[in-house]
Amino acid sequence: MNEIHPTAIIGDDVRMGDGNYIGPFVVISSEVELGDDNWFGAGVTIGANPEVRSFEHSRTNPVGAGAGVVVGSRNVVREYAQIHQGLTHATVIGDGCFIMNQVYIAHDGRIGDNVTMASSVLLAGHVTVGSGANLGLGASVHQFRTVGAGAMIGMGAVVTRDMPPFVLAFGTPATIRGANRIGLERSGIDAEVVAMLHDAYSTGSTVDLTGVHLPDAIARAFSPLDS
Repeated sequence: MNEIHPTAIIGDDVRMGDGNYIGPFVVISSEVELGDDNWFGAGVTIGANPEVRSFEHSRTNPVGAGAGVVVGSRNVVREYAQIHQGLTHATVIGDGCFIMNQVYIAHDGRIGDNVTMASSVLLAGHVTVGSGANLGLGASVHQFRTVGAGAMIGMGAVVTRDMPPFVLAFGTPATIRGANRIGLERSGIDAEVVAMLHDAYSTGSTVDLTGVHLPDAIARAFSPLDS
């Protein structure tokens, strides 16, 4: 059973699973699909038109004909966060994410599982964030950029280029400063491998994982970097 506050507005095309909490003044419109056991705080907006100048904003069809939003299960989305519908494909949020207040996720974004975004994180259109990444307070990501799985992006950072998996990056523009040691250790990576990755990221050298045993999930995250 879903708990929906009486002030919330839920569109006719919204589909949701079970156990969701929809807080006061939440607006969910357009083609939105929600999984189970999500929590949406006051004033959250999901499914608004993509903020694209050429997209028709119609008086007779105010939610437009975008590509919708798909939200998985067990996500927490705090007050006044915004998740806009896609333009070319659905905006996708995975499972188990913690999205804090006033976060902005623009059209066509792809957010993996167990991602953490602190307050006022801004993601432009077509941004991909890998599973387990952590974006600090007020960080922003340029359109079409990727933040790799397990990456730690510091508060106030401006990401203008792709960030590999499990990096530690901060600054304006965001600069790779090493590996996200804590994230790697929590993932069960051997200390020697953590040190190797930290040295490679710190010096800008190539990450060579040939012959290194990694858990399957971690190996998939690094597969684009293998050579």
